[in-house]
Amino acid sequence: MIDLTGLATRPAQTWGAVRLVPLVRAEPIEDLRLHAKVYGDDLTMVSLPDRTVYTAYVPHAFVASWTDDGSPAAAYGTQLGERPEHMGIRFTRRMARRVDRNRLRFLPLHLALEGFLALHFGGPVIAWAEWTRETVARGLSSRVEEAFCGAQVRGLDDALRVFEIYPGQCGLLLYVGDTLAGAFVVPHPEDYRALHPTLVRDLYGELIHEYALFYPARDFPAVIDESAVSSLADLRGQAVRQEREWARFHDSVMAAGLLAAPAQVDDVYRLGRFTLRRFLPSFERQRENHIGETIVDEDGRLAYLKTFRLSEAQSRRGYLLSRLTEHDWHLPRTAAALGDDTASLGLRLERAGFGHLLRQDVLDGYRKARRG
Repeated sequence: MIDLTGLATRPAQTWGAVRLVPLVRAEPIEDLRLHAKVYGDDLTMVSLPDRTVYTAYVPHAFVASWTDDGSPAAAYGTQLGERPEHMGIRFTRRMARRVDRNRLRFLPLHLALEGFLALHFGGPVIAWAEWTRETVARGLSSRVEEAFCGAQVRGLDDALRVFEIYPGQCGLLLYVGDTLAGAFVVPHPEDYRALHPTLVRDLYGELIHEYALFYPARDFPAVIDESAVSSLADLRGQAVRQEREWARFHDSVMAAGLLAAPAQVDDVYRLGRFTLRRFLPSFERQRENHIGETIVDEDGRLAYLKTFRLSEAQSRRGYLLSRLTEHDWHLPRTAAALGDDTASLGLRLERAGFGHLLRQDVLDGYRKARRG
């Protein structure tokens, strides 16, 4: 599971539909530091080791610096680039690439999104009759998913601008319409102050964009027991109690969907005593599904976290691909495991955006069977 041990929740701040929950560290991590390398608004094409290409809007990279002896790592400045007046294309190699002996450049969120796009990318392992020849030969290529830039999420820019940064703050949990949109954690408070503005340039799911338009954040008023207050010390104690109750409610209810154990975790790179990982959810239906990446130390202590909440449609695609893979892409067996018939499963695949993987005459037969 994602362990937030060492991070304490502070009272939330709201702005319209946006709720920002600060996370603070009592002891910052000194031997790992992060800074941003800002790219601007050009499209980025990333060449991957399997000879595929990942193309997306990548506004910035993160550069992790660490030391091998536990001494404080050097901190670098972060600057936001000016908006270019033309659209270009930038080429880079790999999602995570070593810059020098103790520095690693990686693409935040895109490291996780590429892992989601590569989910069962190879396609059918057996040339079953229902799949097209191209599907059997090339798998899911090309695979496309959509996301919104933070600047398109209503109220997010203003919320981040007026946000009060707490002493010792090393992260936040971002809610839109009281739906968890994402989490962001860094090793050191100075890193957070430098990287806070990058949140408005990050990617967010379709669900978050819609909730920002239609669902305001709820109020959670503090309730003070007047009968227990007879001094300033009593009032302070009541305030502390309310703060602790909010933190427990947040950790056990509001953030529960994120903190559940990921179904798949892949180690991406070793950074001295730290490990960069990315994770995928179980794609269970009617629950939150988050993808993301972490950096943890040798004891599993969380140094860095960045997450992306999948939309219902994206979760459904992940669910269907996972079930197909479990049954070797054999449609009748997969349908039986889902408690469905083959025609219904074929049409579900079409509605999920995978209709092009099936032969057209097979799809036509499924439609005819449903009408009959």
